[in-house]
Amino acid sequence: MLELFTPIAERARITVPEEHRRPIAVVGAGAIADVAHLPAYRAHGLTVRGVHDLDRARAEEVAARHGVPRVYGTLDELLADDEVEVVDIAVVPTAQAPIARAALAAGKHLLCQKPLAPTLAEARELAALAEAAGRCVAVNQQLRWDEGIAAARAMVHAGWIGTPTAISFNVDITTDFSGWSWLKGSDRLEIMYHSIHYLDAVRSVLGDPVRVFAAAGRTPGQAVAGETRTMSTLLFEDGARAVLHVNHENRTGDARAEFRIDGDRGAIRGTLGLLYDYPHGRPDTLEVSSAVVPTDGWTPYPVTERWIPGAFAGPMAALLRWIAGGEPSPTAARDNLGTLALVEALYESIASGEARLPGKM
Repeated sequence: MLELFTPIAERARITVPEEHRRPIAVVGAGAIADVAHLPAYRAHGLTVRGVHDLDRARAEEVAARHGVPRVYGTLDELLADDEVEVVDIAVVPTAQAPIARAALAAGKHLLCQKPLAPTLAEARELAALAEAAGRCVAVNQQLRWDEGIAAARAMVHAGWIGTPTAISFNVDITTDFSGWSWLKGSDRLEIMYHSIHYLDAVRSVLGDPVRVFAAAGRTPGQAVAGETRTMSTLLFEDGARAVLHVNHENRTGDARAEFRIDGDRGAIRGTLGLLYDYPHGRPDTLEVSSAVVPTDGWTPYPVTERWIPGAFAGPMAALLRWIAGGEPSPTAARDNLGTLALVEALYESIASGEARLPGKM
């Protein structure tokens, strides 16, 4: 069976050829840069010249831990460094757009966090600014590069399950939101900052839906203002469907984080191990049952990487390939407007109780 999976593993593997590498600087020294961005870049031999954070002591601590040679005292100091070609922005969503505008004005290529902006209108503005400046801007929708998701997508593209007919994500977990203090009062939470991952992954397999509807709720005594339980349905022009059922207030400890892709000649199922014990996690699992290739029932695929930090190298690798003259990143700002339009349409559906058509980019 290992021979069967070899081409799938090749498609799912993240690589950064020497000729694609560019010096990187990171804005933001928070937990996600510390445990995901910087370890992933180091594992792939990428050069991080420096880091900047409003909390200089925190920046110095993180830089020392990861062998980053420089701490910039200000954003202007970072942007004035002519050796830096790529800026990785790892800050809270409301702070991202002004940093992105300044970095584009300084001639830098950007990897931005998701969501690209708090509103679709502002995200469109940033995508247009990047195109006018001739700079490459990608969004860090790293779940696309999670090995289990990437291998599943490769199996679909290889025709192993025939024509895909449905995708489902069933996530029933307990999430401690105290680590994201900026989220506490946000009236938008689950879809905007969590299910956005799954929505982007669905788009990477099925494309853009033509109609969506959603319901959302909160549970008594929850610590945050926004929705913590959502049920979303996406309808596609070819008849395919996607369903997301996500709950962050599981009070019984029987966590689940599962996905499944069905086709007319087989199916793929897996788990997102990170969510069972976040942020420590466990390995993903992935299985395929196919009438196209000889899987002999449900056959496990040998997943070797974890969402954190492994998948975080993917968006940067794709951005660097784009800068080097390759095709645009799968999560280029212009394409990522489709994911944000889908998020916006789901919130419109929640507010109105009616189905919505995602807005055009």
